[in-house]
Amino acid sequence: MSGQKKKALFICLGNICRSPIAEGVFRKIADDTWEIDSAAIGGWHVGNPPDWRALDTMKKHDVPYDNCARQITSKDFNEYDFIFGMDEENMKDLNRKAPKGSKAKLFLFGDFDPEGDRIIRDPYYDSDSKGFEKCYEQCVRCSHGFLEQLAQGKIK
Repeated sequence: MSGQKKKALFICLGNICRSPIAEGVFRKIADDTWEIDSAAIGGWHVGNPPDWRALDTMKKHDVPYDNCARQITSKDFNEYDFIFGMDEENMKDLNRKAPKGSKAKLFLFGDFDPEGDRIIRDPYYDSDSKGFEKCYEQCVRCSHGFLEQLAQGKIK
């Protein structure tokens, strides 16, 4: 991967809460050697912006975001180097959808949380924004954790 951009894709169920926050946070934290996107397992929200609470949370933390929801494709598994699921169900779906022999390494994003909070909080059904804040905080920790492990050579 030296000399070319590394590519990371963040996945959640609908691509309007967790994965857009993860994408925005990672984009803000990572350097410009990264190409970053997010996508959904399901197609319910394709073409829509993130949930307003996700957008408010990102704005509050100066995380720019202007992407719309899309659904993961089989091409993504060979286009991206790293694909991160937000929970165990996402990981089951990703492992099931991954074409045999695809190049992307699949990771549970929460495995990089130094506090050990492995499942990225899904705030979609919450009545307020507190869950979005927790999701944001988890994504910050996981982004730093992943980039540190990658820099240390623990991830190839």
